[in-house]
Amino acid sequence: MGASIETTLELWALSLREVKRRIGPLFSQERLAVNAGLFLDGLLGDERRKTGWMRAEAAGDPGPWRQQALLDRDRWDADALRDLVRDYIVEHLADDDAVLVIGETGFLKQGKASCGVARQYTGSAGKITNCQIGVFAAYVSRHGHGFIDRALYLPKDWARDPARRKAAHVPAEISFMTKPQLTARMIERAIVAQVPFAWVAGGTVYGVGDIERDLRRAGKGYVLGVSSAHWFASWNLERPLGGSAEEIAKALPSSDWRRLSAGSGTKGPRLHDWCYLELAELEAEEFNAENHGLWTRGLLIRCNIADSDLAYLTTWCPAGTSIATLVRVEGHRWAIEDSFETAKNEFGLDHNETRSWHGWHRHVSFVMLALAMMAAIRQRVNQSTPKKPSRMQQENAEPDPLVDPENPPDSLASQATAHPARLRHHMVTLAPCPSGGSTG
Repeated sequence: MGASIETTLELWALSLREVKRRIGPLFSQERLAVNAGLFLDGLLGDERRKTGWMRAEAAGDPGPWRQQALLDRDRWDADALRDLVRDYIVEHLADDDAVLVIGETGFLKQGKASCGVARQYTGSAGKITNCQIGVFAAYVSRHGHGFIDRALYLPKDWARDPARRKAAHVPAEISFMTKPQLTARMIERAIVAQVPFAWVAGGTVYGVGDIERDLRRAGKGYVLGVSSAHWFASWNLERPLGGSAEEIAKALPSSDWRRLSAGSGTKGPRLHDWCYLELAELEAEEFNAENHGLWTRGLLIRCNIADSDLAYLTTWCPAGTSIATLVRVEGHRWAIEDSFETAKNEFGLDHNETRSWHGWHRHVSFVMLALAMMAAIRQRVNQSTPKKPSRMQQENAEPDPLVDPENPPDSLASQATAHPARLRHHMVTLAPCPSGGSTG
């Protein structure tokens, strides 16, 4: 049985206070830290639209000027907030078998002034339209999921236009980078920060180029989408194969396919037909002398049961990894879509009204923090309620890091008074989420 509603609300209030305490040192002045806390309150509030005016109203301000200043004019480092969110996610959701999921989403815009806006394809709208594109990395483990990194994609026309760059305050060191290059930087940051994960999963944009090489050197497995034209060939194995992914799939006998679930969704198991082809076995030392063991390069093919539509994925995993494990890793990609939906519907991810480079990254980082806090609360709420400790256990217990010993929470009402934003239970957000299953 999970925690009661009263316990959940108490934890919600305590978590919000702790998060505000953590972000305080990011700001040089106390007023900025206060404004940051009020901004977070606005994102977590009841208002469906998280616009500057709506957030200002929630904060009791006569207008959105303090909100706008926090995003556009005040001096503070959005990347420091990003790193704080990453560390917070790892603290609460860490697991050695976690999957780093890479994905992108569109931010629909009017006009041409918002940084990075252009006519480009976005899956959010399912077409080419006027929008910004954000590339994100989500951390997905058996404990939950949340964003740990983000980057605004800057199209070539923007990157090479000094006037537009200056107007949107794009830093001089920022140059054009492809989405796979942005992704490679995110993966590198995660590895340098010693984020525990075993796998990387992503769509067809990310399954080619340097990402595969970098992950092999780092000793990380991957399941990455590729196009139907992507070339595969086998060697060192008994079954020779060669050709495009589509050609190989067409030649497969029906006996090679298995019906497996990529995890549980809202309507039950997400079943597809799958085929896994091992293409080569290689020593990990070939890519990094510090890594050891035999690894397998392979091709994973997914067939939609309803319409027989095929998807192709290039894989890299320790030798002997089962197709069921690879399918579960690929199934973790649902989590980033779930995060996009929740972040937009609940926390205003796409409600940013600023036009600048740093305004986008600041707004998005705050939303990442709100989502991370809710993921951590959900993880604790969905745990089994522990038995009441004995008196001796209570006397010897370590203090709860979420509780300020100098200002203990006497009641939920006292926390509500301390935080002007109305406390929402976020029942949908805190409900047990569909599981992609273990990767073990």
